Amino acid sequence: MRKKVTERFLKYVSFDTQSDENTNVTPSTEKQRVFATYLKSELESMGLEDIYLDDKSYLYATIPANTDKELPVIGFIAHLDTSPDMTGAHVFPRIVADYDGNDIVLCEEDNIVLSPRQFPELLNHKGEDLIVTNGKTLLGADDKAGIAEIITAIDYLMQHPEIKHGKIRIAFNPDEEIGLGAHNFDVERFGCDWAYTMDGGEVGELEFENFNAASAKVHIKGRNVHPGYAKDKMINSMLVANRFMSLIPEQEVPEHTSGYEGFYHLVGISGTVEESLLSYIIRDHDREIFESRKKFMQTCAEKVNSEYGENLVEVELHDQYYNMREKVEPVMHVIDIAKKAMENAGVVPTIKAIRGGTDGAQLSFKGLPCPNIFAGGLNFHGRFEFVPVQSLEKATNVVIEIVKLVGENK
Repeated sequence: MRKKVTERFLKYVSFDTQSDENTNVTPSTEKQRVFATYLKSELESMGLEDIYLDDKSYLYATIPANTDKELPVIGFIAHLDTSPDMTGAHVFPRIVADYDGNDIVLCEEDNIVLSPRQFPELLNHKGEDLIVTNGKTLLGADDKAGIAEIITAIDYLMQHPEIKHGKIRIAFNPDEEIGLGAHNFDVERFGCDWAYTMDGGEVGELEFENFNAASAKVHIKGRNVHPGYAKDKMINSMLVANRFMSLIPEQEVPEHTSGYEGFYHLVGISGTVEESLLSYIIRDHDREIFESRKKFMQTCAEKVNSEYGENLVEVELHDQYYNMREKVEPVMHVIDIAKKAMENAGVVPTIKAIRGGTDGAQLSFKGLPCPNIFAGGLNFHGRFEFVPVQSLEKATNVVIEIVKLVGENK
């Protein structure tokens, strides 16, 4: 199992599948479809049924039931894309066998070091085999680890018909990293009573709470005049932007928050004297506070406009997803099954709120309860990303154990 899931993962990260929020098409990058097409061929060779790749690169497939018992239809989901935050092209992973707890030099030339001083979670994996980057790209465990684990588990189930189960559905979707993964997901075609996304981090994570999320584009107008004659005439949009940014509470940002604390996160700045753009994301687990955060952004714009006596600042808000807790709590057996499956696989369950989002949040609001299970990777979205081989194996076994439990009507 360990060998197979590792080989799959190493193959999958060779595909560059970085998404792009600026293309306004689905999938946002054609390279995601290249990967989806490869996976479709792999599933066909394994003998799965109802394999369907739609025009937006959502890939669906079925493992038929091998029992006459009336059982729920369950599903497993992972996403094709990697984060826009760092390149996913030309990924060259290597395995650090039997990690000894010391620094790992990722790139000697550029002095890029994965160190437990900055990343103490490394020490939780001493003695394990770590898959790391060469320091120049992200790794892609988010979420190619999830894909490798699902397909390896399904391959195992296909080879072991003595494990009785009902109909199982799997799906791989594009553009999760830009908040659009579930937008075109066909819940009706998927046809499941519930599902699990394999998109979490550390071993044992089981999540059915996530942020409420919105994006905010702050459009700022200026007035450009020759600087030699600008007195009382010029309005520098970049300085107006600076005033707007100064109104955001400095402690309510990602680097100063944890647990259930929400934040405002400035993710992009561009500007000239004439025009500037600030890009924020807004996050909070509490829906009421989330709504107040959005109103606060508008209040900041109104304050700046009042100070300048002109309508220079306009805030464009878009909700992205909501906290799935309210949709999962009425069907908590789906959490109980996952917890028991982890215990059966020798994993200690850790139920925690996601300080982020997952496709399962949007899918839960579309009528498909869909909590999130660990995929095993850490330090997602950057050059210091890594995943222990043993974590890939454990996540694969959890998928198998969930199938067993549902098949046994437990």
